[in-house]
Amino acid sequence: MLQVEGLHLRRGSNEVLHDISVQLSPGQVVGVLGPNGAGKSSLLGVLCGELAPDRGHVTLLGRPLADWAGQERARRLAVLPQISSLGFSFRVEEVVSMGRMPHGTGQRRDAEIIEAALRAADAWHLVGRSYLALSGGERQRVHLARVLAQLWPGEAGTTLLLDEPTSMLDPLHQHTTLEAVRRFADRGAAVLVILHDLNLAARYCDRILLLEQGRCHAFASPEAVLTPGSLKEVYGIDVLVQAHPERGHPLIITR
Repeated sequence: MLQVEGLHLRRGSNEVLHDISVQLSPGQVVGVLGPNGAGKSSLLGVLCGELAPDRGHVTLLGRPLADWAGQERARRLAVLPQISSLGFSFRVEEVVSMGRMPHGTGQRRDAEIIEAALRAADAWHLVGRSYLALSGGERQRVHLARVLAQLWPGEAGTTLLLDEPTSMLDPLHQHTTLEAVRRFADRGAAVLVILHDLNLAARYCDRILLLEQGRCHAFASPEAVLTPGSLKEVYGIDVLVQAHPERGHPLIITR
């Protein structure tokens, strides 16, 4: 479980995060929404230890995040940044195998996990190809497989942080990606995912943190957060919100 209490973060003279408290619980997907500049990527930077907060506490399984040694932390916490790039012509399976580096599970077990992670990310058909020959969306799915392999099978006590994992994907692979993330959480992992698509967040997230200028506007279920009033206040858009006719989650329609 990853937990943040009373988080404040400054960059230069600007306070980009103000008094944020979030708990990521096993088996849950928490979506982070907000307009550009709301502080979403800054929050992820603090949660993964890349940025040090000015005030507040970040704990992983009850221990301060800074107290975890690198490999020990990597076995519990994996991060998929918004942009992941490699400048070498590694084969796809070699890229995914990087996620197994903190582990000592052996070559045979690692090969099984790499295959399972690639299949979960709908990227198994890319095996044997050079990473540099892939499209942007294909590369994004390979990196998703890498972080899934790092924490596989996604049991309780592991935390996955994803920054816009669907940004370069077509509609089909947006859903297959978030379905893979959802299954990962269902096995016990805690997941935080930054998204821009309100309807994807409504469908796949258990709770949503809605940020506005570095502050928590709301942190609750999709039904409680994705209301016409909140979306008008934070995004400045007029919407209709209806229950999805088959699944029941909120369906957001721009007026």
